[in-house]
Amino acid sequence: MTIQDGKVVGLSYALKNSKGDLLDRADGSEPFVYMHGAQQIVPGLENALGGLKVGDKKDVVVAPENGYGEMNPQLKMTVKKDQFPGVAEIQSGMQFQAQAPDGGPGMVFTIAEVKDDDVLIDGNHPLAGETLHFAVEVLSIRDATDEEMSHGHVHGEGGHHH
Repeated sequence: MTIQDGKVVGLSYALKNSKGDLLDRADGSEPFVYMHGAQQIVPGLENALGGLKVGDKKDVVVAPENGYGEMNPQLKMTVKKDQFPGVAEIQSGMQFQAQAPDGGPGMVFTIAEVKDDDVLIDGNHPLAGETLHFAVEVLSIRDATDEEMSHGHVHGEGGHHH
């Protein structure tokens, strides 16, 4: 069986940036499980995994435009502390979700810096602008169930539970 759309795939991987810093990992004891073709991983990685089989190993380099996107300077802005009512202490690294114009959940912003009454916020993904270096091993492949296909995500062990 090969990786293709509609397959549930279990991976071990190490993700590093261009400097070689380890950013994330999943190993065989707790593999990363996703449904191929459901846009649950960055496009550059998903495209590179198609056709692989259990036991295959691959190094994949993903450019920003096929990963988390380029850094968008328009998503960095300065707001006043009073825009955070009920927050006792605002600190760098904190995240919050803005409200969308329709009242639903909006973008996630990270507080980059606090200076006096000014708060620099950043709506870019933390890995925006990064070239991603994945070392992956395919641990398992199975057909997605009808329920998983209709929901668009993995259920059960290693996946989503209802």
